[in-house]
Amino acid sequence: MSAMTTEPGWARTPIEPQSVDAPLSRSAVFLTLTLSGHADAASRARSVLGDLGGLVRAVGFRDLGGHLSCVAAIGSEAWDAVTGLSRPAQLHPFPAVVGPAHTAPSTPGDLFFHIRAERADMCFELERLLLDKLGDAIIVTDETVGFRYFDSRDLLGFVDGTENPTGAGMTEWSLVGDDDPDHAGGSYIVVQKYLHDLTAWQSLTTETQEKIIGRTKPDNVELDDLARPSHKDLATIVDDAGVEHDILRDNMPFGSPGSGEFGTYFIGYSKDVWVTERMVSNMFLGDPPGSYDRILDFSRAVTGTTFFAPSNDVLDSWGD
Repeated sequence: MSAMTTEPGWARTPIEPQSVDAPLSRSAVFLTLTLSGHADAASRARSVLGDLGGLVRAVGFRDLGGHLSCVAAIGSEAWDAVTGLSRPAQLHPFPAVVGPAHTAPSTPGDLFFHIRAERADMCFELERLLLDKLGDAIIVTDETVGFRYFDSRDLLGFVDGTENPTGAGMTEWSLVGDDDPDHAGGSYIVVQKYLHDLTAWQSLTTETQEKIIGRTKPDNVELDDLARPSHKDLATIVDDAGVEHDILRDNMPFGSPGSGEFGTYFIGYSKDVWVTERMVSNMFLGDPPGSYDRILDFSRAVTGTTFFAPSNDVLDSWGD
């Protein structure tokens, strides 16, 4: 986001969030890092985060139509050392979920960068500059390069992100408000990297695939009255009061046929991290218990990490 947030119910001082709601891009880099053992690793990380806006502008000015953006976030284990601030109320490590058939692992991550642009070279250049400045203060634990696949489909062939909030709902569901005023304008980020077994998936009939996803494949129409909960059903979160809660997703396909490693990189922004955690729990444990998401028979989670993206105001305060 570039506009100041002054919605009713938000912190009274205008807050500038990071570009959480940047539009769906053609290219993206999802970069997860851990701090190295160097004594000044945390302070160097804070300094680079404080200069992030300048780095984005330095690369982005080359083609304003490239719409380069970057969201930076900090993990639970590194929050105190990197920020020196009070902790966001819901920030904690990603909780692993061990289901009856599949597991959602919890993996390390101290820093996270979500780089988006219409051009892959702009994503590459910003990532190069970030890693150069961070130097030996960090260790790269996961680097995933995403791409848009046809009409916003995942590699399983279905449209992804259909239920994303739009308009004012993007702010409502993705950004912390004055319920945690010290961190207003920030956002919780949960990321998971899923590897697909396309051979097994493509052996299914289209009808079976549609029942697993909960939508028709060609035209993305929602299916009702299925025999068991679909992926769509399990990802719909309704609290005890009957209120439906949402998150903002920006999933992207990744990988290459030659390597044999490809899949979907899930990224969910939310004001309440419990909503995303409930979605993951429903998928792996089932709701009701035992009715796990059958997509997991063909898509294996290999990472799982939680971060918090503070507002631009916080990042700018760390600048030189």
